[in-house]
Amino acid sequence: MSKKILIITNHSYMLYQFRKEFIEKLLEEYDVTLSMPFVGHEDEFAKMGCRCVETEVDRRGINPVTDFKLLQFYHKLIKNEKPDKVITYSIKPNIYAGLVCSHKKIPYYANVQGLGTAFQKKLLSQFVGLLYKTAFRKVKAVLFENSKNAQEFLDRKLVARNKIVVLNGAGVNLAHYSYQPFSVSGKSDRSIHFLYLGRIMKEKGIDELFDAMRKLHDEYGDRVVLDIVGFFEDEYKDAVEKIVEDNIAVFHGFQEETRPYYTMADCVVLPSYHEGMSNVLLEASAMGRPVITSDIPGCREAVEDGKSGYLCEVKNADMLYEKMKQMADKSVEEREAMGRCARKRMEEMFDKKRIVEQTVEIIGGKDYRQLVGEKICFQTDIS
Repeated sequence: MSKKILIITNHSYMLYQFRKEFIEKLLEEYDVTLSMPFVGHEDEFAKMGCRCVETEVDRRGINPVTDFKLLQFYHKLIKNEKPDKVITYSIKPNIYAGLVCSHKKIPYYANVQGLGTAFQKKLLSQFVGLLYKTAFRKVKAVLFENSKNAQEFLDRKLVARNKIVVLNGAGVNLAHYSYQPFSVSGKSDRSIHFLYLGRIMKEKGIDELFDAMRKLHDEYGDRVVLDIVGFFEDEYKDAVEKIVEDNIAVFHGFQEETRPYYTMADCVVLPSYHEGMSNVLLEASAMGRPVITSDIPGCREAVEDGKSGYLCEVKNADMLYEKMKQMADKSVEEREAMGRCARKRMEEMFDKKRIVEQTVEIIGGKDYRQLVGEKICFQTDIS
């Protein structure tokens, strides 16, 4: 009889985008059930052989009544499914499903993909920290995407040292995001195209990006263009419409297939305030595009500053402008050389095949905890 794994997350689309290969590997050995809101790709998961359970999760709300109902749902789900192991992604599944697994003595593995907004506000951070500490008392392992986030949990005593695992994010599929020379960009003009891909919201550094881009456009005119791919929070509707109206940016909306936009780009820009491990940076780099991003955990790991891209101080629009100006002043050959360095870094450090293998081995019980003295290290830093 096959062993059963239950995976609990808050977003079916994101799970498919970044963990599909991992789940395919698990299916070779386990029966896999997925508990998640159905927001895309649930049919593809079913075709892969997963059993999918639609689960309502208020991703951003902190309503105690709603959260208690979610806790009850996970209790009933785990009781009925009787999984041999549970894997959780994101805050609420990590905490509430973790609490249930602890109570029922079911082995579970939590994934912390970033600290998120909950850790930016003092009172909320203290409350969430207390919940995490309680939920993680009996966790088998907590998988982090960068060492700084892991150190934060360790410093706050939210998880035991011997339960910490640090991997290089989810990795990037190097075959799917294959290297594309600049000569196949498909651009219809000779402008330098900066690409922003992601949610259009304050915490992604959109205010700083728009400020820097306006300043750049004042200097270079139509020679520079910002391509925006993603969906905007309501508060940014007017700002997006205005920067498009001023012929500084082109808004492409949400796109499920992003590779043509990476190919068209001369440089990808992500001035985010916080990340677990930015998949956008990994994808762009794998396709051979230099990047400009914030010098923060979850972004800096993807970049070799000055060689595969540029790091700039978070929330610093002037510094972001300077880095974008440096990139705009480079020749095509110089940007392409940076892109080749970016691709090489992905091959050496972020190959999804390797990270999937490591993750499966961790779930299978192999000890991948990597601590050297007081320093938490990337898997790739350990020989």
